[in-house]
Amino acid sequence: MSSIPDGLRYTKEHEWVAGDGPTVTVGITAYAADALGDVVYVQVPEAGSTVAAGDAVGEVESTKSVSDIYAPVGGEVVEVNQTVVDDPSLVNSDPYGEGWLFRVRVEGDTGDLLSAEEYAALTSGES
Repeated sequence: MSSIPDGLRYTKEHEWVAGDGPTVTVGITAYAADALGDVVYVQVPEAGSTVAAGDAVGEVESTKSVSDIYAPVGGEVVEVNQTVVDDPSLVNSDPYGEGWLFRVRVEGDTGDLLSAEEYAALTSGES
């Protein structure tokens, strides 16, 4: 099982959020990347678009399956990681670094996010 970095917040859908704000960085966890297998395609929301927390805003396709990316927070997408769109394998090789997906200027509450400890407890019961 991959390590779960402290200092990030997580969703039950396996996204992570870095930063306290007004702008946060979003990616998918190493747990999700491992479960997906080799990622071959990443679709992220467009810069300038508005996302709502919990909405499907993109997708990650691997050699095994396709999974939605859910916005962990609501707000305006201010930047997308074109590097990961061009090289989706970064989601597998560096999910908490170069494999980040997009940045959001947060509008509204972020109270449904999990701590690293809560996320570890969530994933420890999954296969």
